[in-house]
Amino acid sequence: MARTDAPTGAIHTPPPAQDEEARLRELGYQPVLARRMGGFGNFAISFSVISVLSGCMTLYGFGLGTGGPAVMLWGWAGVGLFVLCVGLALAEVTSAYPTSGALYYMADRLGGRRWGWYTGWLNLLGLLGAIAGIDYGAALFTGAFLNLQWGFEPTVGSTFLIFLAILLLHAVLNLFGVRLVSVLNSVSVWWHLAGVAVIVGALALVPDRHQSAGFVFTEFVNDTGWANPFYVAAIGLLLAQYTFCGYDASAHLSEETSNASVAAAKGIVRAIWVSWLAGFALLAGLTFAIQDYAATQNSATGVPPAQIFLDALGSGGATALLLVVIVAQLFCGNAEVAAASRMVFAFSRDNALPGSALWRKVSGRTQTPVPAVWLSVGVAALIAVPSLYSATAYGAVTAINVIGITPAYAIPIYLRLRAGDRFVPGPWSLGRWSRPIGWTAVVWVAFVTVLFCLPQKSPVTVDTMNYAVIALAVVLLLASVWWYVARRSYGTPTAYGTAREEADIAEGIV
Repeated sequence: MARTDAPTGAIHTPPPAQDEEARLRELGYQPVLARRMGGFGNFAISFSVISVLSGCMTLYGFGLGTGGPAVMLWGWAGVGLFVLCVGLALAEVTSAYPTSGALYYMADRLGGRRWGWYTGWLNLLGLLGAIAGIDYGAALFTGAFLNLQWGFEPTVGSTFLIFLAILLLHAVLNLFGVRLVSVLNSVSVWWHLAGVAVIVGALALVPDRHQSAGFVFTEFVNDTGWANPFYVAAIGLLLAQYTFCGYDASAHLSEETSNASVAAAKGIVRAIWVSWLAGFALLAGLTFAIQDYAATQNSATGVPPAQIFLDALGSGGATALLLVVIVAQLFCGNAEVAAASRMVFAFSRDNALPGSALWRKVSGRTQTPVPAVWLSVGVAALIAVPSLYSATAYGAVTAINVIGITPAYAIPIYLRLRAGDRFVPGPWSLGRWSRPIGWTAVVWVAFVTVLFCLPQKSPVTVDTMNYAVIALAVVLLLASVWWYVARRSYGTPTAYGTAREEADIAEGIV
C-alpha cells in the first residue's frame, strides 16, 4: 500500500519482497558471505549481544553505588524506552541499506564520505570495546565461580588470563562459519530467557527474607563522592545504557540473513523490547534478594551478584546460578565477535583500515572473514590491558563501548531526518512516526554521549578518571589523520563494479 509523507505529499511505495543478493549488488557489493541465517537467528544475535545476563550482572556492582536500587530499576525502565526509539529509527534505515557495513554505510549514502568515515570509526571503537567489556566481565564471573567451587582467589593477573582464554574461544568458534554462530545464538535466546526465569524464581522462592518494595524502588545510595544526587543518578544510567548496546549486530549480519531488508529491522526492535522486559525482571529479582547491602558491595568473590546468590541460596545454589550467568556471557561475547568482525570486514572492503587488503579476506571454505575475526579479538585484548593497572579501568572500558557505539547509532538517524523525502524507505518503515521517533532518538543519544564522558568518581585522580573520553579523542584523532592517508582509496560504491567518482570529484580528490 502506498504511503504519503506529510507535508510534501510525496508518495513512496515500499518495494515488494526482493532478491537480497540483487539488492546488495544495487547497493554496490558483490555477495561473498554465506546467506544462511534466518529471521530468528538475526534477532538472536542482537538479543545475545545485548545480553541482560551479561550487562546487568556485570555492572550491578557499579549500580549499587551510583544511585542504588532506585536508579537501577527506574533507570532501566526509562533508558529502555528511549533506546527502543533509537532502535526503531535505526531499523528503518537498516531496511533501506541492509549491508555488513551497516551504520557507516548508511551515513555515507545519506550524508557523504566523511560522515561515513567517522561513523565507521566510532562504530568500530564501540564494537571492539564491547568485546573487551563482555569477555572481561565473563572472566570476572568465572573467577567468582572458581572461588565458590574450589576456593580459587581471583587476582588481576589471573582474571586477565581467563579473559584471554575466553577471547581465544570466541575467535575459534567464529572461524567455523555463520551457520554455527546462528545456531549458538538461537540456543542463547532460550538460555537467556530460561536463565532469567530460573534466577528470578530461585531468588523469589528460596530466601526467607526479602527487601521491601519501598527499598527496591525508592532506596538511593551514593558512594561516588559527588554531592549532587541528580548527577549521581545520571551517572548510574550507565548500567542500563551499557546493557542496551549491540543491537546493530542484526544490521552487521544482514548480508548473511535471508530477507534481510525486513528480518534485520525486525531483529533490532524485537531484541530491544524482549531485553527490556527480561532485564527489568532480573534487576528486580536480584535487588529484592539482597540480604546485606554492604557485604554485597564488598563481596570477597569480586562480583556482587555472586554474593546475593551465596547469601540467598547457599554455596551450591550460588555456584549453579553463576554457571548459568557465565554461559550466557560466553554466548554474548561470541555474538559480539561475529558482529565486530563483520564491521571490520566491511570497513576494510571499502579501504578504510590500515592493512585493509588483509582484513577483508574471506575463507573460501567457510565464507567467513577470518583475518577480521582475529583482528577483533586482538584489539579487544589491548583495550582491556589497563585493567591490569587500574581498578576503575573496567568501568572505562564499558564507557568506551557506550560513547563509541551510541553516537554511531544516531548519525544515520539524523542524516535520514535531514534527507527528508530524498530518503527512500525499505520494506520496513515507521511511516508518519519516523520524524518524532527519530528526533527523540537523536536527542537521547546526544544526552548520554555527553553524560558518559563525565567523571564517575570524586575526587578525580589518576585512578578514578573516566578514560573513555581520552579513548574517544584518540580514535577521532587517528581517524582524522588516517583520512588524509586513505581518502583517495576509501569509498562505498554506488553500484557493483563502479567507483565513487562523483564524490571524489566533489571533494577535489581526482
